[in-house]
Amino acid sequence: MLADTKAFSGFAVDDIDAAKRFYAETLGLEVSVLDEEHGLITIKVTGGDEIFVYAKPDHAPANFTLLNFEVGDIDATVEDLSARGVEFERYDGFDQDEKGIARGPGPMIAWFKDPAGNTLSVLQQP
Repeated sequence: MLADTKAFSGFAVDDIDAAKRFYAETLGLEVSVLDEEHGLITIKVTGGDEIFVYAKPDHAPANFTLLNFEVGDIDATVEDLSARGVEFERYDGFDQDEKGIARGPGPMIAWFKDPAGNTLSVLQQP
């Protein structure tokens, strides 16, 4: 029934203007306004896929990672994002280096938050 439909992800933020600035200016992604009055935007990612972001006044950040950005050089990406003001999170149970990158089994990964407190990551496959 849904096999031939387009699916896309979406999540909430508490301040759509802060989200627009963060995703466009800090992360360098293409952001489009769908509905200014109701606080609806999309974030375009590689391949033309879009992620729907909407304002929700009683927003509570998820306690899991909402978006993972796969990168070719995690060290360079973390350094660049840090220079843009992004602070990387530290979590118990993960062996993270001075940059905040977990280099254990599986992909190397570093977590950070958007202005709404949603957790995002950059990761590099082994």
